[in-house]
Amino acid sequence: MKANTHPDYHFINVQMTDGTVFRTRSTWGKEGDTLALDIDPTSHPAWTGGNQRLMDQGGRVAQFNKRFGGLSLKKG
Repeated sequence: MKANTHPDYHFINVQMTDGTVFRTRSTWGKEGDTLALDIDPTSHPAWTGGNQRLMDQGGRVAQFNKRFGGLSLKKG
């Protein structure tokens, strides 16, 4: 294997949105740096169930009919 081709793999701290911190190894930053997350499994709607509202509204056709269902193309 060639020397000096791989990035430095070191320990960093990852800070979740709720303030908890855990230590992991990464190529990001420098040894001991803290990576502050904007979105994580404790706050993202895909994991918290926040998308449920969108699922209850129906599909695109239902949304279209709800919005434009009363329109007609007949001349009157």
